Amino acid sequence: MAVTAMLGRRAMLGGTALMALAAPAIWTRSARAAGTGFDGARHLLSRTGFGPTPSEIAQFESLSHDAAIDRLLRTARPDAATPPPSWIGITPPEARQAQQSFQRQRKAAAAAGGAPGTQQADGASPAAPPARPGNLQPKPLANANPIQEQGRELRNWWVEEMIGTDQPLVERMTLFWHNHFTSGLQKVRFAPAMYRQNVLYRRHALGNFATLLREVAHDPAMLLYLDGAQNRASQPNENFARELLELFTLGEGHYAEADIKAAARAFSGWGLDRETGAFRFYPGQHDTNAKTFLGRTGNLDGGDILDTILAQPRTAEFIVAKLWHEFVSLKPDDAEIRRLAGVLRDAKYEMRPLLKAMFSAPLFRDGANRGALIKSPIELIVGTVRVLGIPVPEKTRLVRAMQAMGQVPFEPPNVKGWPGGEAWITTNTLLMRQQILRRIVEATAVASADDGPEGMAPPGMMPKPGRRTDRREQMPPEMARPVEGRSLRGAGMSARLGPSLSGVDVSTLTRALLPLPPLTPMPANATPGEVVATLLLDPVYQLK
Repeated sequence: MAVTAMLGRRAMLGGTALMALAAPAIWTRSARAAGTGFDGARHLLSRTGFGPTPSEIAQFESLSHDAAIDRLLRTARPDAATPPPSWIGITPPEARQAQQSFQRQRKAAAAAGGAPGTQQADGASPAAPPARPGNLQPKPLANANPIQEQGRELRNWWVEEMIGTDQPLVERMTLFWHNHFTSGLQKVRFAPAMYRQNVLYRRHALGNFATLLREVAHDPAMLLYLDGAQNRASQPNENFARELLELFTLGEGHYAEADIKAAARAFSGWGLDRETGAFRFYPGQHDTNAKTFLGRTGNLDGGDILDTILAQPRTAEFIVAKLWHEFVSLKPDDAEIRRLAGVLRDAKYEMRPLLKAMFSAPLFRDGANRGALIKSPIELIVGTVRVLGIPVPEKTRLVRAMQAMGQVPFEPPNVKGWPGGEAWITTNTLLMRQQILRRIVEATAVASADDGPEGMAPPGMMPKPGRRTDRREQMPPEMARPVEGRSLRGAGMSARLGPSLSGVDVSTLTRALLPLPPLTPMPANATPGEVVATLLLDPVYQLK
C-alpha cells in the first residue's frame, strides 16, 4: 500500500484524493540545472535531519548535489552542545546508595501513613548523588525515585539537543545507532551508562562501523542490557552473542545455533567493575578452550569473533539494508544494496563514503521516493518545534507526546528496537499525531499576547505554576485522547510564525513543509499563519 494512500484513507479523505494518490504526485517545478534546487535540497535535508526551514533549504539549493552532500558530511561535531545532567559522573555505589535511601524513605512514609516526602524516618534529607558541574537541568524532586528522575532528565537532555543542534544529521545517526544497537534504561537501571552509550553513538555517528561495533561490545550499558556481564565459562549467557549475530551484524539465516554458542563462550569473562561501572575482563571466568565460529577454529576470544563477523560480506549488506530503510525507501533494492555494501567494505567500514554514495544514488533522488517514508514520533515532534521556533523550557511534555505516539528515547520496546516504517501509523496513532500537532498550532496562535517564553509552549506541555512536573503526571486527557466528531482544523486557526517562517510566501511555505503537494484544500485568501496551520495538519506532513 502506498504510504500516502494509507494516510489519506486513515485521515478519512474523500475518494477523489485517494484516486490522485494511486500514483504519488511530486512537485512539478524543476530544479535549476546548476544546483540541487529547492525541492532537491528540501528532500536531502528532510531525510537527513528533522525537517528543514526555508532558510536552511536556501543555503543548499544553489549547491550541486555532490557539494550539498559534502557539506552535510563534513560539518560533524562529535560532542553534544547541550550541557549534560549533573549526575553523569556518579558511580554504581553512589547510585545504589541513593536508591536505597529512596526505598527507606518510601517505607518510612508508608509506615507513617503518608506519601514519600522530603524527609526520612531519622529526619534527614534523602541521600542524593553528588552534584557535578555544568548542569542546566532542573533539580530533581526530593521525593522522586532516583532512577526514574535521572531517566526523565536524560530524555529531556537528548530532546533538547535534537531541537537545538546545528548538525541534525549527527543526531539522526545517533538515533539510528540507538535503535540498531538497542539498550533501554528500564533494564540497564544505571542512567550514567545510558548517557555514555549515547555519547558513544554520537562520537561514531559518521565514523567507522567496525570501531563502533568493537566499542559497543565493551559498552557497560550493552553488557547490562543483554546480560553480557553475567557470561561466565561455567555458565555461558548467549543473549549478547545471539543479538550480535541476528540484529547487529548478519541477520537471521546467516549463522547457525552452534555459532551463537561458540560466540557466547568467546565473550565469557567480559564484565563490569562493580565500583566504577567500567568494562573489565575477568580471566578466571573466560573459556579458554577451542571454539569454531563461522568456519574459524581456535582459542577464540570476543575480539576474534568481531573480526570474523566484520570479514563477512553479509555484514556490510545488513548494515546498508537498514540504512536504506532509514533514509531511502521501505522497499529494498537488492542490486543497489549490494553495490553500496561494496562501497562500505572498500572504505573499511568508514560511514562517510557509504552515506555519500547512498545520498548520491539515483533512487535516493527519485521523485517516486519523495514522501515515501513516515516520520517517527521523535522526528515529528522535534521537527515541528524546530521549524516553528517554539521555546519549550521543560521537555518532559514533549517526551510524553512522543510516548503517546509510540516512541520514548532510551526506552525502545524490545531488543529489536522500533520497527519504524508503516508501523508508526494506525488509526489511533494518526489521530494522536494530528491532535498533538493541533495543540502545538493552537499554542502558537494564542501566544501572541504573551511575551514570556512559556507562552509559546503547547497547552498541557508546560509545568503547572508553582510546581515541577514529576514522574507521576500523565499526559493531559485532552492531549492524549483523540478528538472525535470535529475537524482537526479549527475555524480560523492560524499559527504564529517564528523567525524561520516569517515573511515567507505561501508557495515556499508549502514546498518547505511538505514533501508532496497537500491533500487538504487550502482556505481561500489564507494568511501565512493559516497556511502553516493547514499544512501541519495535512496528512502529507506526516511524511518525509
